[in-house]
Amino acid sequence: MHAFEVLGDPVRRRIVELLADGELSSGDITAVVQEEFGISQPAVSQHLRVLRDNGFASVRPQGARRLYALDAGPLAQIDEWLGRYRRFWAQRLDALDTEIRRGRRDRRTP
Repeated sequence: MHAFEVLGDPVRRRIVELLADGELSSGDITAVVQEEFGISQPAVSQHLRVLRDNGFASVRPQGARRLYALDAGPLAQIDEWLGRYRRFWAQRLDALDTEIRRGRRDRRTP
């Protein structure tokens, strides 16, 4: 499965967002996802499996708990792919920075 297909699902994107803040137990992930998306625990487990199977997450047992962590490898691949398109927004961001700086300078000048 291509990385964009994996992240095309809003539930999996949300799980990746949660894991970006650090390691979480499957129970913690399930609680948030069930609250936000109203899906069952088995459905959350399937999404976690897709993330694991496609290299976005790793899991390690800790007693009876399973702790999930984000694996940045596939995200680096997405970043690399996006690299060729950055030029489309980089100039606009540079222009915005210029306008912001100009506005600050104008406010300081009496």
